[in-house]
Amino acid sequence: MKIPYRDLRVKNPALKAELLQSVDRVLSHGRTILGPEVDEFEKQVAEYCQKKYAVGVNSGTDALYLALRCIDVGEGDEVITTPLSWIATLNAVSLCGATPVFVDISDDLNINANLIADSITPKTKAIVPVHFTGRMCDMEQILDVAAKHGICVVEDAAQAFGARIAGAAAGSFGDISCFSMNPMKVFCAYGDAGAIVMDDYQLCQRVKSLRYNGTVNKEDCHEPSLNGRIDTVQAAMMLVELKYLQDKIDRRRKIAECYDKALKDVVICPERDESYQIYYSYTIVAERRDELKKYLESNGIETKIQHQILMPFHTAYCHLPRPQIPTAERLVKQILCIPNQEDLTTEEIDYIVTNIREFYGAN
Repeated sequence: MKIPYRDLRVKNPALKAELLQSVDRVLSHGRTILGPEVDEFEKQVAEYCQKKYAVGVNSGTDALYLALRCIDVGEGDEVITTPLSWIATLNAVSLCGATPVFVDISDDLNINANLIADSITPKTKAIVPVHFTGRMCDMEQILDVAAKHGICVVEDAAQAFGARIAGAAAGSFGDISCFSMNPMKVFCAYGDAGAIVMDDYQLCQRVKSLRYNGTVNKEDCHEPSLNGRIDTVQAAMMLVELKYLQDKIDRRRKIAECYDKALKDVVICPERDESYQIYYSYTIVAERRDELKKYLESNGIETKIQHQILMPFHTAYCHLPRPQIPTAERLVKQILCIPNQEDLTTEEIDYIVTNIREFYGAN
């Protein structure tokens, strides 16, 4: 049996038909740049995320960069974040000219909210919590710390669209919040796309300007920026995807239940808490991780390590002081993502479980 980590083919005939129809409508009206589907996409994303405004952009990376630009993060500022994320989080901070400050993670793989206060200095401009694997950070504590120090929270919810805590949606907590919607995400585009959500009208207008080369009324450039516009075709297709999103999340949560039950005695499974997890990835913590990965691959099961180089240890950032992040350094050597896409069959789930258990001699 061959099981890819992610299969990006569209197998659902009804979904495929709707996606093709959405593209056809865009081709028919011809407004391929910021067309009417973009307006509708932004309206629905804002409503879903319990925010007043949403701005579509062309990637999650642009979302983070533009969000930091909007709150005037720049030279001389410090931004607190996690060491465990895709490098886009750090790149956005760096490209704004700010200095990253890394706070260690907890065993749940998210930033340890208990450690944030000790890292705040007079230069701290923002906190960027990342909802890693689609599991939400301790936002209550993070918001409390930020409020006490007058610091902005830029919520990196790239992996967490659809996640919730006590009914509050991912993205609803930050002063400004960011999403990635590339094809690997649960709520996905068919190429790169992203979104930024906020309640502040002025922030919304500034993001719209910055995504269009810093222009006002698409004519006069008020501040240098880049092209970060979302494509109308992607917005149209994601409007279709949004209708199927809850079914996808429900299925991933069912798959997680199967894995939890079958694997909890041989590996550390994602801990369940009061949050509503969407399982962007199902990430286990495994002894002899590298051997397990090779064993699974030899049996046709593709896995992924997300992300095996901690952000401060990338070559581009070797000049930074080495942070004290012992938990992140330990766990990054043990984490492994196993397939959990919503179209996995019962047979495939059983095959994955059987192979992991066999590796540990548990069958």
